[in-house]
Amino acid sequence: MKNLLTWGAFLVLPCYLVDQVSKLMVLENLSIGEAIPIVPGYLELLHVRNTGAAFGILQGIPDPFRTIFFLFITIAACVAIVMIFKASDDDSAFLKVVLCLILAGALGNLTDRLVHKEVVDFINVHIRQYHWPTFNIADSYISLGMVGLLGHMLKDSRRKP
Repeated sequence: MKNLLTWGAFLVLPCYLVDQVSKLMVLENLSIGEAIPIVPGYLELLHVRNTGAAFGILQGIPDPFRTIFFLFITIAACVAIVMIFKASDDDSAFLKVVLCLILAGALGNLTDRLVHKEVVDFINVHIRQYHWPTFNIADSYISLGMVGLLGHMLKDSRRKP
């Protein structure tokens, strides 16, 4: 358990705080729908809200059920992450990092859902009129963590007979 607390203090907590501070800055400085170009034609800060999951799926679920649904899913994911973390070898630092990223992202978006009833998104990547769905730093942690987890699993499966 000490190992998990150490990783949490040095990776999960700082990542979570970066996510929450970035969202607070957006909330304090941009109205919903307001954009600030960073790289014109490719990247902007755009304050939007997402009541659903990744890419806006499940937005149609009515609110008390939506909050309960996402709370349950996030708690289940966090429990699974902690179990995988505790079961992993002590020398698998890469696996621990990717699990910490996923955990930090899940907790960041859960905080938004509990406080705002929706997730604050603000990173808008596009090539002219072709847009990737707007996302936030927590989403980036989850995505990077999942790609890393998939890579770890593929690498691990090649080693085992």
